[in-house]
Amino acid sequence: MRARSTTFSSSRAFRSYSWPGNIRELENVVERALILSTGPTLAIDPLFAGARRRHHQPAGGLLSEVERQHILDVLEQCGWKVAGKGNAAERLGLKRGTLLFRMKKLGISRPR
Repeated sequence: MRARSTTFSSSRAFRSYSWPGNIRELENVVERALILSTGPTLAIDPLFAGARRRHHQPAGGLLSEVERQHILDVLEQCGWKVAGKGNAAERLGLKRGTLLFRMKKLGISRPR
């Protein structure tokens, strides 16, 4: 199935990014989004969106801090869904139980 539309957040991310890697970078991101999209709506790769947000922040920190922030980013992109279609565990390549364990270990809970 080919993507026929895009999400608002994906469109905004494509427009707001400066594309320092020129057209090849854009082609790669679009191609990856097409491959990963499961329906008629093109969804931007969460890793691209997360990398773009953190682009100007200094690298480093403890692995647990990096893991915590990545899990938070994916949870926000999925609307805090940990089960069902398009959930955070699926996007992270984890089982639901593993994601819940890591969330507890890293002190991550859904904001109220």
